[in-house]
Amino acid sequence: MKTMKKIIASLAAIVLLAGVFTGCEEKKKELVKFNVGHLTSTGHILYFIAQEKGFFKQNGLDVELFQFNNSGEGINAIIAGKLDAGSFGTAPPFTFIEKGADITIFGGQMTEGHALVAKPEIAEQIKSITDLKGKTIATVRLATGDIAFRSALSVAGVDWKKDITIKEMESPAAALEVVKKGDADAGVVWTPFRKMAEDQGLKILFYSGELNNLTGHPCCRQIAVTEKLKQRENDYRNFLVALIQAYDFYKTNQEESIDILSKYVKVDKAILYAETYGPHIGSSPDPNKEGVIKFWNAMIAAGYLTDKTIDVANYVNTALFEAALDIALKADPNNANYKQLKAEFKK
Repeated sequence: MKTMKKIIASLAAIVLLAGVFTGCEEKKKELVKFNVGHLTSTGHILYFIAQEKGFFKQNGLDVELFQFNNSGEGINAIIAGKLDAGSFGTAPPFTFIEKGADITIFGGQMTEGHALVAKPEIAEQIKSITDLKGKTIATVRLATGDIAFRSALSVAGVDWKKDITIKEMESPAAALEVVKKGDADAGVVWTPFRKMAEDQGLKILFYSGELNNLTGHPCCRQIAVTEKLKQRENDYRNFLVALIQAYDFYKTNQEESIDILSKYVKVDKAILYAETYGPHIGSSPDPNKEGVIKFWNAMIAAGYLTDKTIDVANYVNTALFEAALDIALKADPNNANYKQLKAEFKK
């Protein structure tokens, strides 16, 4: 009888321990809540792929995506603690940094992706950036393309404050409309509106990367509150691992990537393809520190930023991306896209 009681007691203990270990295992699998902000742009494709293909979850994150109408709203949400991360252009974070915001760039997203468009009859008159003198240009203030073109005008000796009439619009769609109506000679737009403009009979005058030595210039950068980045280093590193995996998928599965993108950006798939895999556009999770510094200097040249004492390099964290890339390479050492990212990062 005593032996039977001992056996029953032993079995009960085993069941209890099994429950404890199962509970621990479930805790290990619990995902970390992570809020991410984005704009409705082909340039945010890495977010969409990472979400739809489960890369965020594979890396322990329960990501919820929040769409914003403009960069200012998104950055304010990050500073207020409503978002853990987001990518809202290059210029807007810089203006917040100059005003004292403690935010850090820790990854990349879109490169280039902007253009200046005009009606064919106007396009015939514009052979160089200096030919824009006396023209009216529609733009979205602080958009990456806006900075690129104003900077290029300044470098070319054109005072855009006096020699150009600037119409500041709320969106690239609005800029496109005023150009079509003839209320502006040219307009700054970004993906997917570049291709949409061409399909509607407009001509591309210049791509943003063609001017002022800005080839491959960064657009949307991954940003976060600096203190939160330090406190949750592992979460942000895992976030970047997911984006690196998404980058590999974006490079190797074009058709499915466009299918995913079409769920978030509601335009024709042919336009999405052209504005994702066409010229003067790309996506990469690399923070591109060198490009960030160059673009900061372009904003100084354009007169957008005035505090030359700030060293923007201090606001770029490359260590997290490097660590994330090493994790991805360790898991898949022969992956050509990971090797390419590593080579570009070192360069």
